[in-house]
Amino acid sequence: MVVGITGGIGSGKSTIVKKFSELGNIAIYNADVEAKEIMNTSSIVKSKLISLFGKDSYLKGQLNRKFISNIVFSDKEKLHALNAIVHPEVYKHLKAFININVSKDYILYENAILFENKSDSFCDFIITVSSSVSSRIERVIVRDGVSKEEVLNRINKQWSDNKKCLLSNYIIVNEDFNKLDSQIFRIHNNLTKNIHSI
Repeated sequence: MVVGITGGIGSGKSTIVKKFSELGNIAIYNADVEAKEIMNTSSIVKSKLISLFGKDSYLKGQLNRKFISNIVFSDKEKLHALNAIVHPEVYKHLKAFININVSKDYILYENAILFENKSDSFCDFIITVSSSVSSRIERVIVRDGVSKEEVLNRINKQWSDNKKCLLSNYIIVNEDFNKLDSQIFRIHNNLTKNIHSI
């Protein structure tokens, strides 16, 4: 069983995924981490990215994330081109990961743009982490050292929480850290009850 977990930038997905990972027989797949690994290790992907963005795409053999981010967050066509290169490779990797982890209660598939890139098609259930825009901005400024305008620009490139929540089976509201555990336990218990019903 694959459970997608998504939410906009700064929603706190990683904190929540960590809490889920402590609950038992679960495998975690982080699409962002795996995509970065593929971009750093696949010679085919590297050559395509250099063709698309130029030789500054890599520094000392490692992906120049800041350089590429600055381009794709202001150029929709380049963002689509990047996704067209990377996402098929991530999907192949995810399918192999799912096959390896069939004995787990479920696979938690973390993807910030789960709906935007149609990765929800891999999922049996979907969780959206929702948080106010002001909380998200504050978290990202602290985490990444960027301006409010930069954060808003990224937020505006993603689907709204309302749109994601309408298509989700579960919603976690991440405003009060003390109220997270009860929401996570309830969802985990529901999911493990569903294992034999799908």
